[in-house]
Amino acid sequence: MQISQSLSQAPYVSLATFRRSGVAVPTAVWCAEEAGDYFIFSAGAAGKVKRLRNSDRARLAVCDVRGRLLGEWHDALATVISEPQEVARALAALRRKYGFQMRVADIGARLTGRFNKRAYIRVRLVENAS
Repeated sequence: MQISQSLSQAPYVSLATFRRSGVAVPTAVWCAEEAGDYFIFSAGAAGKVKRLRNSDRARLAVCDVRGRLLGEWHDALATVISEPQEVARALAALRRKYGFQMRVADIGARLTGRFNKRAYIRVRLVENAS
């Protein structure tokens, strides 16, 4: 599928989560795909995590490091995961895709005490009704 391939290969993806008012809040993130699931990590207290606890509605689009869109939005459902096996799957996918960069981010997070405060997000694309 063209969509999943472009999202899988992009170094940055814009994740849009939604406020209770329905307003979208986009954020540029690292995103790694495995078996049709897209995984993202974030600070556990980040706004996107709080918004996802209220609503699983999300969108993904390829973007640059500054969040400028390079592709079309794709509707999705996103869940903050906490099961150890799913977290390990997410971390493995991110490490596979981002390699040394992810390892450096992990070391920095461990040194600052933020590693265990991370949230991992699983995103699944949904078919648009035509």
